[in-house]
Parts: sequence; structure tokens; C-alpha cells
Amino acid sequence: MDSPQDRAAPTAETQPSVRTALIVAGRVFVPARDIETFVAEAQATYPIAAANPGNVLISFCVDDAAAGAVTVLEQWTSQEALDRHLATPEVMAFFAKWSPYMRNEVRKYDTLNERDPRA
Repeated sequence: MDSPQDRAAPTAETQPSVRTALIVAGRVFVPARDIETFVAEAQATYPIAAANPGNVLISFCVDDAAAGAVTVLEQWTSQEALDRHLATPEVMAFFAKWSPYMRNEVRKYDTLNERDPRA
């Protein structure tokens, strides 16, 4: 019979992979009358992010139209990948246009040990 230590010992096949990533998440608030335009212009940056090999996920969606609240969720493989995205002319133009009208409550999180939340 196997000892408990033998059964618990991870192998290369069972050891979960540990990845570091950056998560950008939170909400931005814009004037309610502008929310549709804001989200459309934010979503227009999806192809730019998708062309960046360090992008895993990018999403902007209306959270509360009456409050002008938009949920932002992004995942990047590195700070360098995020920096490349933020330095593109299209993303810089987006922030230049919207920053004066936007209350930004988005934060960046460093993650380690990504895993299924049900595990």
C-alpha cells in the first residue's frame, strides 16, 4: 500500500504550472450620455491587443449605463506586453480623448499561481 507521502508527491505530469501574469481590472466612469461611444471606442482596441503576443484577454463592457460605469478586465503575460499596448498610437489617442471625462478606478494586479477557481 502507498504511504500518504507517496500519494501526495507531485510529479512533472501532476504539478500545476505556475504562471505570472498581470491583471488589469476595475471600473471606469464616463458621462452616461457618452457610454455607448466610449465602449465602442474601447472595444475598437481589441485587434490591437490581439496582435500583441502578450495579451491573454481584454474586455470592456457596460456595467451600469445610467451611472456611466464600464467594467474593464485585461490579462497580460508581462509588464512589457502591457507597456507595448499602452504605447500604441491608437491606445494613446483613446486615453488622450477620454481621460478628461473619465474617472478611472481600474487597478493593476500581479498574479502568481493561476488555477481554476473551482479547484
